[in-house]
Amino acid sequence: MKQYNVGIIGATGMVGQRFITLLDKHPWFNIKLLAASPRSAGKKYSEAVGDRWVMKTDIPDYVSEMVVYDAANDIEKITGQVDFVFCAVDMKKDEIKALEEAYAKAECPVVSNNSANRHTPDVPMIVPEINPEHAEIIEAQRKRLGTKRGFISVKSNCSLQSYVPALHPLMKYGIESVLACTYQAISGAGKTFERWPEMVDNVIPYIGGEEEKSEVEPLKIWGKIDGDKIVEASSPAITTQCLRVAASDGHMAAVFVKFKDKPTIEQIKEDWKNFSGVPQELELPSAPKQFLNYFEEPDRPQTKLDRNLEGGMAVSMGRLREDTQYDYKFVCLSHNTLRGAAGGAVLMAELLASKGYFD
Repeated sequence: MKQYNVGIIGATGMVGQRFITLLDKHPWFNIKLLAASPRSAGKKYSEAVGDRWVMKTDIPDYVSEMVVYDAANDIEKITGQVDFVFCAVDMKKDEIKALEEAYAKAECPVVSNNSANRHTPDVPMIVPEINPEHAEIIEAQRKRLGTKRGFISVKSNCSLQSYVPALHPLMKYGIESVLACTYQAISGAGKTFERWPEMVDNVIPYIGGEEEKSEVEPLKIWGKIDGDKIVEASSPAITTQCLRVAASDGHMAAVFVKFKDKPTIEQIKEDWKNFSGVPQELELPSAPKQFLNYFEEPDRPQTKLDRNLEGGMAVSMGRLREDTQYDYKFVCLSHNTLRGAAGGAVLMAELLASKGYFD
């Protein structure tokens, strides 16, 4: 496979740090440069990130010595050195949208962890096992932007990465409605317990904007390309409640689902067991071999549900049972900064690279 030089925009934040750990020694992608806010620009990365490095592994030596670029003001310098960039910046949405378009118009593809372009009709929001065909909209986006290589692709909200993959193989039964209650770790807010001590032994029953994202974004993922835009699916009806809980990593969801043609419990388990997608077929470097994993332990599923399953890139489920108001209910868990954020973006980049979109 061809080697690609990549930049990480927003490298000092938690997701940017996760990108560094995932891309270090990646077989296809080489970290060429790092960029962040003006206050970090011109400093060595180790100096810029300081005591805010929260990964369990040390900063790679060669990354530690890299001088950080200004993400907004050094675009020409950055795009001249890389094949594409990963973007995970902490800015206002309109500023992020303008920044990502500036990189794309400079003929540099952008693989984004940000939400600013998730609802742009010709920007694909890809979960590689679910909707890899949405990459085909990139040609329409390039026409709009007036680019030959440049484009933007985005990953979905991290809260979706548990229950949407679990629901996807069951869509053939006609899912009519879904209720999902998510229990989201503090790293989803870019925090640690040291930096957010009030979260210790606490639950906050509100995450601003999260419920709206969790209810709407799946419909784009399940949508269809129509001409120069992605048209959202009209169903299923999804309602969510999102809570912040005192866990470092991992987003859990309690899911209730109603079907038009109700399958049996055995059929659901078999569908989960046998499900795989294009990343598994192509054996992409970050693809989990077994994406969906069901564990039989009805009394204490927390001893089996594993946020680190397959390097944090798989989803684990448990407690599938019938419900009095819905047809079934179950719980599921995924790693939010791995599958849900940086890891999901890296897998999406691997998919796009395998299809030649960075060439």
